[in-house]
Amino acid sequence: MNNQHQLHSSNSSIPRSIPTPPEQIIATESNPPTTNFDTALATRERDGASASPPTPTSLDGDSPAPSHKGTPNQNGLVPPTLHNLPHYHAPSSNDSPYTKSISSTAPTSPRIPPVRQNSGSQTPRVRPHATTLSIPGMTRSLVSPDGRIADRDVAAKLVIIMVGLPARGKSYITKKLRRYLSWQQHNTRIFNVGNRRRVAAVSSPTMHRKDSSMDMPTPSTTILVNGAQPPADSSAQQESSAQDQSDPAPKPMDQSAKFFDPNNEQASKLRDEIAIDTLNELLDYLISGGGSVGILDATNSTIERRQKLFDHIKAREPQLGILFIESVCKNPQLLEANMRLKLSGPDYKDKDPVKSLEDFKERVKAYESAYVPLGDYEEEHEMQYIKMTDVGKKLTHYGLGGFLSSGIANYLSSFNLSPRQIWITRHGQSTDNKLGKIGGNSELTDRGHYYSLCLYRFVTQKRREWLVEQKNKIAQASFPPVKGDQSPPYPDLSRELDEKNFCVWTSMLTRSIQTAQYFEADDDYDVKNWEMLNELNAGKFEGLTYEEIARNHTDEYTKRQMDKLQYVYPGVGGEGYLQVISRLRDMVREIERIKDHIMIIGHRSVCRVLMAYFMDLTRDDIADLDMPLGMLYAIEPKPYGIEFHAYKYNEEKGWFDEIPNYKPSRTVDRSA
Repeated sequence: MNNQHQLHSSNSSIPRSIPTPPEQIIATESNPPTTNFDTALATRERDGASASPPTPTSLDGDSPAPSHKGTPNQNGLVPPTLHNLPHYHAPSSNDSPYTKSISSTAPTSPRIPPVRQNSGSQTPRVRPHATTLSIPGMTRSLVSPDGRIADRDVAAKLVIIMVGLPARGKSYITKKLRRYLSWQQHNTRIFNVGNRRRVAAVSSPTMHRKDSSMDMPTPSTTILVNGAQPPADSSAQQESSAQDQSDPAPKPMDQSAKFFDPNNEQASKLRDEIAIDTLNELLDYLISGGGSVGILDATNSTIERRQKLFDHIKAREPQLGILFIESVCKNPQLLEANMRLKLSGPDYKDKDPVKSLEDFKERVKAYESAYVPLGDYEEEHEMQYIKMTDVGKKLTHYGLGGFLSSGIANYLSSFNLSPRQIWITRHGQSTDNKLGKIGGNSELTDRGHYYSLCLYRFVTQKRREWLVEQKNKIAQASFPPVKGDQSPPYPDLSRELDEKNFCVWTSMLTRSIQTAQYFEADDDYDVKNWEMLNELNAGKFEGLTYEEIARNHTDEYTKRQMDKLQYVYPGVGGEGYLQVISRLRDMVREIERIKDHIMIIGHRSVCRVLMAYFMDLTRDDIADLDMPLGMLYAIEPKPYGIEFHAYKYNEEKGWFDEIPNYKPSRTVDRSA
């Protein structure tokens, strides 16, 4: 993205003229008849020339900038008054406005600075650029060949401000949003005010200077896999020391419920400053850091705080979109589940759970005393917002004006916290797999048919075991939690003891459909074929091997090796990974929406893309993720992330062996 922005603003791409020397201007206009226009110009020179601003520099900064007094408007028309000027010649359609200027004795006009420091244009645009739908791999423009939001299109970027009382699921929503938007190839990052607040309180408020942002960046909230953080993304911000190590350790500020009392002026001032510091970090990311979406994760529970944030954003960049998202919780069971999850967080880690619960409830009361939900005030001031109740049970919104905001509303409407399993695997071995050919629509081999039988037996057994496990969890659940119990329960678990439906989804290709043959014969499974689950279309290379492509189409093979994510196969119907991501967008929303178990029998590219979403993998990992035949993945959505298990097919036993501590890795064969 940055490269495209640099190309757009490069000096070499914009023609520049050499300013007309003053003596030449005098020579060309020494004899023309005097007009009322000339008299007015002479009067202006006599009365105010000395007060004119200094001559601005040109694009390269070495010579005076050309005058734009004679630049035609966007319709190619010249202001009518100019036609009365002697020796004026309207520029032809081939003339550049930078190379044609009007001969005049008027003083040089002051150069108008760019609208933004990172603007690609040299003069301000009166209206912002259009903010139409941008889909990486599906849209393309001069400033954004890859379809992502261009640096220039600031109006298409979005600041999301979370709103809501503590333990209402805000962090859960932000993590899911960041994962989904990042998977859609929109650069997205979370900025958590609470993380910065903990650092500031430990460092004491006297060390926090309002005139400089804090040294400690806000760590991004991550999706947990089996309760642990996945490997750090190289693009994520890393924590650093917030103060000089040589300084003596200050006395930490009390962060109990008293810290959040609205009447605590010292703490209130510190919280406000920290919120603005965190917001500035977010704005830096969007304006000059290559970001598309920044999420401010905090309570922001008062009108005053929200208005202050809104005004601060508009003061720094008026064109940025702003979306408030409020999480409301009315379900007592859901609220209790969220509170238990909070007790395992950084504010109460390794503390007595009973006392921690009491303190946390006091903190919530402190916020409730000043809390004002989103509603009339935001609507009166035309602020767009989404209000989410009980994590997807109810969704209301107002004034959604951008494609990102509308897409977010659709995604949030799909949320549910029902416990369920999501299984992902490739089809069994096909005849084309045996020959090393890509694409096609071949049938399964005998080994592939045996795989489909073993898959059915194994998943059916695991389905029974899962139901027993859920019933045991209900019997053992307790609230308030006993000491040492930090496992967050499912809020809907007690209402869902009956056996769930089990959906088996395949592509429209024969090898995928045949792998589901035993599920289809069992009335306890619901099998459906989806065209959007089809393998990536290799265009004119369908039916070839990678060796044949490398030998006979060297240029195309090399281009794909250089950037598999962006590469699109040539020929009719040819696709790339970005196209697969786009067509699976609705599939992911459907997976998030339904409360039943799901098994997806897909293909290499499809499974890579789906695993990248659920495992929160980086952009660089998607196209090279190792996804061999015979691997089976089980994913259980949790309030804190996912529970993940990987199984490897053992053909001799006709069963699947679990791989402990499995970590996604890159394929050894990068041609695949």
